Amino acid sequence: MLEFVVIHCPYCGEGFETQVDLSAGSQSYVEDCAVCCKPIEIALRVGDEGELLEVSTRTDRE
Repeated sequence: MLEFVVIHCPYCGEGFETQVDLSAGSQSYVEDCAVCCKPIEIALRVGDEGELLEVSTRTDRE
């Protein structure tokens, strides 16, 4: 199940829309910022029903 969410880059602070795949359950992965191109660690928390509970972002230095 794919869903679009808006995230904010922890480096430049800009928000941008990205697509997340909820079918794999809770997960973490790296995606480059659409604005400044720096790597963002994105963590998804997915509920038992497949619903998106939380999206968090951080730098690769944290």
